[in-house]
Amino acid sequence: MVLSKKRARHVLEEIIALFPDAEPSLDFKNHFELVIAVLLSAQTTDKAVNQVTPALFEAFPTPEEMAVASESDLAQYISRLGLYRNKAKFMKKCAQQLVNDFGGVVPQTRQELESLAGVGRKTANVVMSVGFGIPAFAVDTHVERICKHHDIVKKSATPREVEDYVCSILPPEKWLAAHQAMIYFGRAICHPKNPECHEYPQLYNFPK
Repeated sequence: MVLSKKRARHVLEEIIALFPDAEPSLDFKNHFELVIAVLLSAQTTDKAVNQVTPALFEAFPTPEEMAVASESDLAQYISRLGLYRNKAKFMKKCAQQLVNDFGGVVPQTRQELESLAGVGRKTANVVMSVGFGIPAFAVDTHVERICKHHDIVKKSATPREVEDYVCSILPPEKWLAAHQAMIYFGRAICHPKNPECHEYPQLYNFPK
C-alpha cells in the first residue's frame, strides 16, 4: 500500500532531518569537472570516481584539452571504473560538444545538458541542482530503492515516476536536500540488504 502524500512527505522530511548537512560526495572544482564526474559515476561508486578524477583532470583540465585527447588516453585514466571504454568515448564526445556547441561552457538547461553524450536525465538533474542551484531532483539507485522500500511509490514505479512524485510532494527548495540526504540514508541505513530503517522510529511516527 502506497503512503498518502502527507505521510510520504513526512518520511522524506525525516530523512532530510537525519542528514541535514549532506553534501555531494563527488569531488569537482567547476561545472566541467562536475559533468564528467557524474558521467563517470554511472554503475560505480563516488569513492571510486574520486580516486581517478584528480589525475584525469590534471591531464585534461578543460573541454578543449579533453576533446582532442584520444579515447585510449582517456581510458587509461579511468580503467579502474566499470564500463571505462564506453565512458572514455562519452567523455571525448561530450567535451567535443561542449567546445563546438557551447563555446566550452557547460549549459544550464535540461534540454541542452541532455544533448551531451553520456548525459541522461539523472546527470542533467545533478548538474542543474548541484552545479547551478536550479531546482531539480535526481533519482539514482539509492533514491529509487528508498522510495520503494518505504512505500512512497509503487514497486513498479520508473525513475521518472519517482522523480515526478517526489517533486509533487516536496517544495522545489527541498529537492536538492532530499536527494543528498537520501544518498547518505541509502548508504548508511536503508541498505539493499538488511536495511536498518526500523531503528529510526521517527520515520514512522506519522502526523495525525
